[in-house]
Amino acid sequence: MTDTLGWRRVYGIATPSTNTVVQPEYDAMRPVGVTNHVEGMHIPDDPLRTGDDGEELIRRIDAALENAVDRLATCRPDHIVLGISAESIWGGGLEPARRIAERIRARAGDLPVTQAADALPAALKAVGVGRRVAVVDPYSEIAEGHLAQFFDEAGFELVRCAHVPAKSPTLIAHTTDAELIGALRKADGDDVEAIVQFGANLPAARLMGEAERWLGKPVIAVNTATYWHALRSDGIQDKVQGFGSLLSHH
Repeated sequence: MTDTLGWRRVYGIATPSTNTVVQPEYDAMRPVGVTNHVEGMHIPDDPLRTGDDGEELIRRIDAALENAVDRLATCRPDHIVLGISAESIWGGGLEPARRIAERIRARAGDLPVTQAADALPAALKAVGVGRRVAVVDPYSEIAEGHLAQFFDEAGFELVRCAHVPAKSPTLIAHTTDAELIGALRKADGDDVEAIVQFGANLPAARLMGEAERWLGKPVIAVNTATYWHALRSDGIQDKVQGFGSLLSHH
């Protein structure tokens, strides 16, 4: 027997407890027959004043992974999705994602696991990006080394970052369209083939899809790429409009 509503797939989604964007954006992209079950990785909404605060935030998120996965496992998901981008790439290129997948499977069994580190390289290749990318993110300069190493190991070159830093994890979701558009303008240039938006709590999926029309190049939101990767990994080829060419054409 299968889940009555999630007869195609039940996705177990772990995201920080401060994240108010992953669930509504994933739900908006959800095809019929797929359900999203979201559990929070408990973290405090402490201020983000310095680079050290940012490092501590990632450490706390990482420490909360197993508890969230344990709760997800009780709904018998078909696939685990990590609804946070930074943890997936922080501190070592592609290696953090490999370790995270191992930790998830140790708690939830031998299930498919999707995270940003898997999804973004696949998404860039799907839309035909050769190498040079820029990033829009809610972090500060401290993230640039982590991002550059990740993209380099994935076969891409990070040309520049445009930051829209927030004062706390929860306040990332308060970032305005105007702030994101300003960051897109700073990130864009003739020297980049695509723009990637990092930060799963940035309310950016629809705006990044719209930006492709006026920037004339792929603009990939991390939540769109992550959910797209989960669907396509499971053989679900439904095309969804309103989130850019990745989900509507690939």
